[in-house]
Amino acid sequence: MQILPLLFAVLLLMLQAAAGLSLPRGSPQDCERRGGFCSQRSCPPGIGRIGICSKEVFCCRSRWYS
Repeated sequence: MQILPLLFAVLLLMLQAAAGLSLPRGSPQDCERRGGFCSQRSCPPGIGRIGICSKEVFCCRSRWYS
């Protein structure tokens, strides 16, 4: 009976980790989830690049985003 709370905690940690893997890296949906937008070739001035959406399309986000 002492091990049940430990097993429950491990199960919750595994479920949380699996939830973060639902979107593939480099997808437009992943970019939007991270608070960004997709831009062709480069990000506008004052906007930082935080990833990629696809080949030659970058994920951009305002540097002041929190």
